[in-house]
This record gives sequence, C-alpha cells and structure tokens, in this order.
Amino acid sequence: MSAPESVFDWIDTRAEARAKAGLARRVRPRPADSTDLDLASNDYLGLARDKRVAGAAAAASLRWGAGSTGSRLVTGSTDLHTELEYELANFCGTQSALVFSSGYAANLGVLTALSGPGTAIVADQHIHASLIDGTRLSKADVVVAGHCDVPKVAHALATRGKRRALVVTDSVFSVDGDLAPLAELAATCREHGSALVVDDAHGLGVVGEGGRGAVHAAGLAKAPDVVTTVTLSKSLGAMGGAVLGPSRVIKHLVDTARTFIFDTGLAPSSAAAALAALKVLREEPDRPTRALDVAQDLAFRLKEKGFRVSNPTAAVVSVQAPSPEAAVAWAEACRAQGVQVGCFRPPSVPDQISRLRLTARADLTEADVERAVRVISETGASAGAVSRPR
Repeated sequence: MSAPESVFDWIDTRAEARAKAGLARRVRPRPADSTDLDLASNDYLGLARDKRVAGAAAAASLRWGAGSTGSRLVTGSTDLHTELEYELANFCGTQSALVFSSGYAANLGVLTALSGPGTAIVADQHIHASLIDGTRLSKADVVVAGHCDVPKVAHALATRGKRRALVVTDSVFSVDGDLAPLAELAATCREHGSALVVDDAHGLGVVGEGGRGAVHAAGLAKAPDVVTTVTLSKSLGAMGGAVLGPSRVIKHLVDTARTFIFDTGLAPSSAAAALAALKVLREEPDRPTRALDVAQDLAFRLKEKGFRVSNPTAAVVSVQAPSPEAAVAWAEACRAQGVQVGCFRPPSVPDQISRLRLTARADLTEADVERAVRVISETGASAGAVSRPR
C-alpha cells in the first residue's frame, strides 16, 4: 500500500506539466481601491460599482439578510426574485424567466432538464464550458458541429437517431466576441423539429435595441421553440443567472432542473442589484451603444498597430498571441503598467490559439482607450505579437 502522503503525488506531476506548457493559473485578489485600467472584467456597462446598483444591494442585505437561507423552493425565494424574473422577461421580451444562483447553474439546469436519453443535442464547437458540461450531464446523444456552421447543424439534425433534439449555441462567443447566426439556426431548427437553446450571456446589455440581447435582436424572444440563458454578472454588474423562454418551459424547470431545486437561491442583494441595473439600462439606453463603440475603437486601433484582432460584435475584443508563454508574459507586462487584460490559453480556448481578451466598457473614456492601446502595443511588440511591420 502507498503511504498516505503519496496519494496525491499525481497532482504534482500534472502541475509540473502545466507549468512547462505555460498553462499554470494564479488567483489574483484585487484591491478595492485599484487604480488600474480594467480591460479584463465583464462589467461591460460599468454598473458593478454604480452607486445605484451597489446601493440597492446594500439596502437589500439590510432588509432581507446576507443570504437567501435556502433553495428557491424552500426559503430561498423573496419578492425580489419574483420581481426580477418579471422584469427580465419584460425587458427581453420573453413569456417568462427563472433566476438561478449563477449563469453556470442556469446552463447546467436547462440542458439537463430539457434533454435525456431520448434526445439528440447538436452543439457549436465553441460553446462555453458550462454548456459543454451540461451536454455531458444530459445523457443525450451529442454531436459537435463546426463553429457557426449551419449546414453541419442541419445535417446532424436530419441524420439524428432520436425523436427530440436541441441545438445549443452561444449568441456572442466569449473568446473572440463573434456573433452566432441565430436567425439561420432557428430556421434550421424549425425545419427539423428541434428546439434552440441560446446562451446570451455576452449579448444581454450590449447587443440589440437598448441592450435587450442577441436573441431579441434576431426576433426570437417570443419564439415558442427558443430558450435563452443569461447571466446577471456581466452587463448588469451583479451575480446570478436566469433562463428565459416559454412559460411551460420555465414551469418544467421549476419541477425538474436540479441546479434550481437543490441549490441555495441567489442572495437577495444580488437580485436587488440586478433589478437596479435593469432600471439604469432602461433609463440610459445609450450605454450598450457606447460599450460597442469602445470595443470597435480598440479593435481598429490595435489592427492599425499590426496585431491580429477579432472583429467585435459586442464588448469582447480578442488579440492573438504567438504562444501560451507569450500570452502570459504579455498580460503580465500590461499589468505591470497598470492595465488589466484577460489572458486566454488552452484548454480555455477551443481553437488552441492563445490570446489577450479585452473587454470594453461603456464608462471608458477616450484617454482610457488611448492608454490601453499604447500599453498593449508597446508590451505586445516585446512579446512578438505584431503580425506585420508597423
């Protein structure tokens, strides 16, 4: 028998391999009073620190308590949760909504509750990890289609061996910020008798009229065969997730979604913060346009500097790096100069290309953008990321 202290020796071996490949990760606590320029968070509308949003969270904590105290079906639902579900459905134009403790839990819940052994799932190659995990837990037959490849989705649906089917996609893909062909996917689903599940986490608050999301922009919000998941932790600056769609689907989730039934409900403070953020979004509908303008400005300026940059359809801008090690060094160099950027490497990226991931915010100024471009350009040249002479 092996000694107790050797049981986890395999972890050290794996850690050494990750370190050699440039894939080790670190948890970086951030100070409350940081003066760094933030291009790494998902606070697209700049609402996480907005006094109206943070104030609503504080007031709700004092009234309702720090936590929800139980699952949504026991003591974890408050009037705030009900109001938030109504406001989300109303804002996004769907029949109904159901709030979960996170966007991850919402995706796991919806995919497992709407599938099973009698279902075929056709998933885009670049879907978020939470959707991937949902398909793995679903017990369905899963086919991975090429990225945004509608003909391959149609072929998979036409040749499936199961009666029921789900097509699963992000709306705005989290790595490069590109937009899924939702209208074409919906038409293909209808042709083949399939439902469409769309993760609109990066679309809500940025895409479409007043930030109502990519599903609304595609004219699918009220569709009886489309289900949308969102997160409250990006554009709304809070925490939590939600599923939006036909009322009978939402009722089915209440009865069957394990991540709803067995998980502690979203904290009242987060529900209140999301409600306040929705109110700000209604009152200031130009915020989504500003976030998109900043993203496109960042992309244009960095392309002019010779970098390989994505074409943003929302608030995500991707800048390619030559290797995982170069991406880490580049991000560290930016951080040393007071600019926080995301660093995406395998296995977090489905195409195995390392990159900096920049997130635009509606509250960034012209001076902020100029500073970001200068720091990223100077440090990127040292990291070998420039693709052509400037």
